[in-house]
Amino acid sequence: MTSPYRAVFRTPGAKAFSAAGLIGRMPLSMLGIGIVTMISQVTGRYGLAGALTATLALSGAVCGPQVSRLVDRYGQARVLRPVTAVTVASVAGLLVCVRAGAPDWAYFACVICAGLTPSMGAMVRARWSEIHRGSPEMLHTAYSLESVVDEIVFIVGPITSIGLCTVWFPEAGPLLAAVFLGTGVLLLTAQRATEPTPVPHAHLNGGSALRTPGLPVLCGVFVGVGTVFGAVDVTTVAFADERGHKALASLVLATYALGSCLAGLVFGLVKPGGTIAGRFRLGIGLMAVSMIPPLLVGSLPFLALALFFSGLTIAPTMVNAMGLVEQLVPRGRLTEGITWTSTGLAVGVAAGAALAGRVIDAHGASAAFWVCTTAATCAAAVAFLGYGRLLPAPDREELDDDEPDRSSVHGVGRHDGCREGEGVA
Repeated sequence: MTSPYRAVFRTPGAKAFSAAGLIGRMPLSMLGIGIVTMISQVTGRYGLAGALTATLALSGAVCGPQVSRLVDRYGQARVLRPVTAVTVASVAGLLVCVRAGAPDWAYFACVICAGLTPSMGAMVRARWSEIHRGSPEMLHTAYSLESVVDEIVFIVGPITSIGLCTVWFPEAGPLLAAVFLGTGVLLLTAQRATEPTPVPHAHLNGGSALRTPGLPVLCGVFVGVGTVFGAVDVTTVAFADERGHKALASLVLATYALGSCLAGLVFGLVKPGGTIAGRFRLGIGLMAVSMIPPLLVGSLPFLALALFFSGLTIAPTMVNAMGLVEQLVPRGRLTEGITWTSTGLAVGVAAGAALAGRVIDAHGASAAFWVCTTAATCAAAVAFLGYGRLLPAPDREELDDDEPDRSSVHGVGRHDGCREGEGVA
């Protein structure tokens, strides 16, 4: 492991909460696809499977920011444990209902409650922000690391979930997802030394983090980016199916994630120049440009190559987006702010999958890549038009002054882990 990544892990407890976050994030890529595989195997009804996963996504979009808002106010341990207990119980209830052949309404009741699943990525990033608050360079490396973890989750999770459901028993994928969530939350909340200090007064005035001027711009961009992701997934599968190699679709999509993973690793090693807002705008612009080549390809190898290069734009853009949230949102609402961007992404993924599906049915897979290109262009337009609103929160320093110094509470200095010989940008 190279020096920047060694540096971010020098703080006691960093490795433990990062590993816990990886485990707890696995359901993000396992639960939805696991439900689709389970329901389609048991009932043969793909319509029901799709409706259940859409309900799960919408429930998560509604509940996720509220759960994170409670976390900011009361702390991770006090909120995540009961919320996760409800989620795990809901997934278990769904598995029992499927096994018993319960009516459809019981399935929907379970997945609605399962939407309480906490955003583990937001929880981990909030801890990194707390630890490296005084070192933007270390925070940049930490966010780059987390973007790589996200890609690992989306490479390993679906394969594991689908494989277990098809090889072992239909309920195995969602079951393991629930086990991962429960285990990850227990391990994370046991790490009290690195838990961000709750800021109860942050929610007494000012309302939701979404009212922060620049956050709606970021959420709008993320809806567009999520649309790209959802459309790419569905269109790639259809593209491979049209050419008689549907099984290769997972490998093609893996190259997309691999490009992002490699870019994230490299991006964490460099000292970026310019402003975070400027880098974010550039990344979104490059993402839009990178969605042009898929319109021109006619074979799976060339599609894999095109998606690999497109994937190179993802992780750096996400890292800069998280840095922007950290700048824009008052510290007492940071977890909620990060979760709102994830909500925008989830809404976009659902919309992209639906739009691409309709285009594929009407005009074929190649035409559906226009959904990806159009969505990326819209995301870039929102980023460019809203650039002036991507300014730091004026009350950020006031909130920081009100909070206890982590170095006196947990023995963690604000500048611990800084690379020797480098100043703070």
